Amino acid sequence: MIETGQTAPDFTLPQDGGADVTLSKLQPKTVVLYFYPRDDTSGCTKQAIGFTEQLAEFEAAGAVVLGVSKDTVAKHGKFRAKHDLGVHLLSDAESDVCEQYGVWVEKSMYGRKYMGIERATFLIDGTGTVQQIWRKVKVPGHVEAVLDAVRALGS
Repeated sequence: MIETGQTAPDFTLPQDGGADVTLSKLQPKTVVLYFYPRDDTSGCTKQAIGFTEQLAEFEAAGAVVLGVSKDTVAKHGKFRAKHDLGVHLLSDAESDVCEQYGVWVEKSMYGRKYMGIERATFLIDGTGTVQQIWRKVKVPGHVEAVLDAVRALGS
């Protein structure tokens, strides 16, 4: 399990549009790394739209916003186009990165247990250190809380 103060596990994942993203190559930028269950579900859509609406504010504060799910690059592309999303969406099809960050967890719905992605956000500073973690994220107000934390990092 990742804790604040630890170095964020490095990774390279494909994003919609074809290019790969390597976490360590984004330094010295601040990275908002958010994990979400699935493209085009109501909560995930609201979260992605929220980050997109505040993207200029994140960028002005020196941050890059990356969303990660197990969805394919092609599905990410359709999701971005359908909702005019500005955030980068990365595909962790094998859930390796999800496991490294401790967000690949057992869930339960209607008494049925299954494995899935826990909605979580990691704030990683320009040196690659995890500064803040939000687990079991509730979408309302989350983007604003993350933006406040990013701004506080820069001050």
